[in-house]
Amino acid sequence: MGGRAGAGQYQLSHLEALEAQSLHIMREVVAEFERPVLLFSGGKDSVVMLRLAEKAFWPARLPFPVMHVDTGHNFPEVLEFRDRRVAELDAQLKVASVQESIDSGRSVDDPGPNPSRNRLQTRTLLDAITEHRFDAVFGGARRDEEKARAKERVYSFRDEFGQWDPKNQRPELWGLYNGRHRSGEHIRVFPLSDWTELDVWQYIAQEGIAVPSIYFSHRRTVFRRDGMLLAVNPFVTVLDDEETFETTVRYRTVGDMTCTGAVESNAVTVEEIIAETAVSRLTERGATRADDRFSEASMEDRKREGYF
Repeated sequence: MGGRAGAGQYQLSHLEALEAQSLHIMREVVAEFERPVLLFSGGKDSVVMLRLAEKAFWPARLPFPVMHVDTGHNFPEVLEFRDRRVAELDAQLKVASVQESIDSGRSVDDPGPNPSRNRLQTRTLLDAITEHRFDAVFGGARRDEEKARAKERVYSFRDEFGQWDPKNQRPELWGLYNGRHRSGEHIRVFPLSDWTELDVWQYIAQEGIAVPSIYFSHRRTVFRRDGMLLAVNPFVTVLDDEETFETTVRYRTVGDMTCTGAVESNAVTVEEIIAETAVSRLTERGATRADDRFSEASMEDRKREGYF
């Protein structure tokens, strides 16, 4: 809650200030661009973005569609939540399918026992942006998520190939955003740029926002690979030297089942998740995403190619 800084003067709380900034960014985009879209995976960051969009334009319907880049290897609980939340808002959902990209020869599935499709999302996303002529794409990147994320501004310019050049950042002095672009180019927009994982969970608690059930502690059959707990699922092959076992886990992030690891936890409420997050020393992606462990520059390299 906000507090009073002096007689007749109201001071915004930390979360209120973050919310106000994000609402301003969303309204600026709708005023400035012709065909924006909001990326929505069903994960906590995109869930918060959807809540912010709802607030920004209430009581009107969302003035842009939401789009999920579907790897085909998603957690069923997340897909069910995605469809239910979109229906509640009467939002327009567009699904960009990695499987369709593979079937058409635009992408090639990774070989081996751990065929992650996270990296294949880039081609599918860029094709969808071109097909629908989106000129602004809302993404849920936060400042604490990964080193490469911190290099981007609120508006991230992408060229006609969807690529990002970290040396070509546009200044954003006094909160002024430069959305100029030519036909075929677009801007990635990050309304949560100043948020942290802890901020997101505190906002979820404050607003009473529903999230997929996999964020809360539950029993699941898993196996350990490269120091991560991966769920036993139809999309990965458990190797002979890997032992499966059942334990109590939850997920800090939502992604491809083949590379998104669980963490052992007993947190069954948002308040308990907040307490866990407050003392964590590992970023969620560094701790639970196998595809972000290739190198220190793996995310930056992928973003240069057009990734989220």
